Amino acid sequence: METARPQVLTVSQLNTYIKSVFDQDYRLRNILVTGEISNFTEARSGHLYMTLKDDRSALKAVMFRGSAIRLKFRPENGMKVIAFGSISVYEAGGQYQMYLSDLQPDGLGSLNLAFEQLKEKLSKEGLFDPARKKPLPVYPKRIGVVTSPTAAAFQDICNVLRRRWPMAEVVLSPTLVQGLEAPAQIVSALRLLDRSGVDVIIAARGGGSMEDLWAFNDEAVARTVAACETPVVSGVGHETDFTIIDFVSDLRAPTPSAAAELCTPDWYEESDRVLAYGNHMRSLLQNRLNSERTRLQTLETSNVLRSFDSLVNEKRMKIDQLTERMTRNVAEQTRREGMRLDRATIRLDHAMTDRVNAERSRLSKAAAKMEAFDPFAVLARGYSIAEKEEGTIVKTVGDVQKNDKLIVRVSDGTIHAVVESTESK
Repeated sequence: METARPQVLTVSQLNTYIKSVFDQDYRLRNILVTGEISNFTEARSGHLYMTLKDDRSALKAVMFRGSAIRLKFRPENGMKVIAFGSISVYEAGGQYQMYLSDLQPDGLGSLNLAFEQLKEKLSKEGLFDPARKKPLPVYPKRIGVVTSPTAAAFQDICNVLRRRWPMAEVVLSPTLVQGLEAPAQIVSALRLLDRSGVDVIIAARGGGSMEDLWAFNDEAVARTVAACETPVVSGVGHETDFTIIDFVSDLRAPTPSAAAELCTPDWYEESDRVLAYGNHMRSLLQNRLNSERTRLQTLETSNVLRSFDSLVNEKRMKIDQLTERMTRNVAEQTRREGMRLDRATIRLDHAMTDRVNAERSRLSKAAAKMEAFDPFAVLARGYSIAEKEEGTIVKTVGDVQKNDKLIVRVSDGTIHAVVESTESK
């Protein structure tokens, strides 16, 4: 009996067949796998690659960008997770792997984990540092509010401001306060108010679940709050709720109403304080008037005012005496300075005379030396000087030869001569 020859497959055909087997197995679709993340990398495309492992085995896994952007936390090596997805074959590499649709932290919820991760990150950057918190204005004129215009939180804020500080202008920058689009709108609303010149900004939202308040845990919102030059007060949720902007804002209020109270003084308390200040000032002025009145009465009955003319005359005499004494002192000082100046002048004249005589003697000696060495004086005594035409002085007979032309200088002129012969002595 003839046996059938086995079919020869290419590698691609075999991998395609194996992939179809995996894809047709319903047990490999929509499965949950728990394991620890290792070899985690995030590609430029936004895809996440990792290995899920336990104490005996490992499974390669990939999460494409479309699913990765929906994660509320950032996966990290060593994190234990529950993965949801399906098993299939990567044909080009000939290996099976898990294609992830979702990841959940095993034990701690994804939102809680994301909250703690961002909180730790911003804390390390110093965004929670109390030293960078800005003080709130004592008497704000314009108060900005970032919230939904239809939310009860906005009405609560307005009611508190009307009751406590009605002279303040409320500037609303409306925004969504939950949902995927809320963070970007909150960022824009904060920046708009920060540029508008308001004195303080309230970022508010009523209570809700952690998912409802999540827009105020967004990293971009937190960084915008930290970057505002205007003081920001956070009033998100109820008293037990905490969001990331509570830590980066300049002041955290437990509720939106409390935020409005913390931003403003109480008008009635301020009025009472002003009245109290007024009464106190009135009392001080009255006491001062009474004291000055008593002092004036004492002066009116004193001996000083009774004998005022004699007191004035006595002071005038003292002034005249002081003036005369000062005049004498000035004259005496002038006389002494004049005598001192005369003596100094005499000493200076003597010194100058001695110096001139010394210089004249030194000049005479120098002139005598110059005259002794003056060659024209020698010529005047009957001597002459012979020079060659190029200006060389003839000192010996060896300096000239027959027919050399010479210039002979005498006291009253020059003689041009020609050497006929020389004779050495």
